Amino acid sequence: MRLRLFQRDDCPLCDEALAVLAAARTPEFEPVWIDDDPVLEARYGERVPVLRDEISETELDWPFDADRVRGFVG
Repeated sequence: MRLRLFQRDDCPLCDEALAVLAAARTPEFEPVWIDDDPVLEARYGERVPVLRDEISETELDWPFDADRVRGFVG
């Protein structure tokens, strides 16, 4: 899958990010929960939610809005 959303349980910002992705009509993405993965926790712990494009290997850190998501996804 091209897009991944790195997030954690009980994360209000992650819930907001999901609403933004829906408003932007983002293509399908894979949710990735970082809570039980020490490597992902170290990389994304303070940054979540983060949208990652696996093809270009670029990341969009929160905060983002629908326009930024559309521009990121292209």
